[in-house]
Amino acid sequence: MNASVVSALAALVGAAIGGLTSVLASWLTQRTQVRAEWRAHDRIRRQELYRDFIEEATKCYINALQHNEPDLPALGSLYAKISRMRVQSSREVADEADLIGRKIVDTYLAPDRSFLELREMLADGSIDILGKFSDVCRAEFASLRAQLF
Repeated sequence: MNASVVSALAALVGAAIGGLTSVLASWLTQRTQVRAEWRAHDRIRRQELYRDFIEEATKCYINALQHNEPDLPALGSLYAKISRMRVQSSREVADEADLIGRKIVDTYLAPDRSFLELREMLADGSIDILGKFSDVCRAEFASLRAQLF
């Protein structure tokens, strides 16, 4: 074989390998960036959903402690957020949110609480129906963070 043909083939193969390497590196970089952006967006979306759920659940629970008549639009909004959690969140988070919704509905069926009873509930911690939900959410975010590394 002619030395010039070997040289030309080596140059072509080298150029092809270099081009493929460049394309592959670019594709991997872009894929990594897209995944990181998606995870960041997903985390923000979950944080906003959990914040909105906590605020709505708090309002509904306080209303349930003071009234026998449920605030149906607020309960509907609360259960819409629970349904969104079933789609977006871990099973543990969605299950805990569902338990909170059930506790709120059950609270409407209980007698109204006086201000003194509310104060006692604050003192013994029984008014906090969102504590375990917060813990489960924190664990989910820790799991999401661990997936990044």
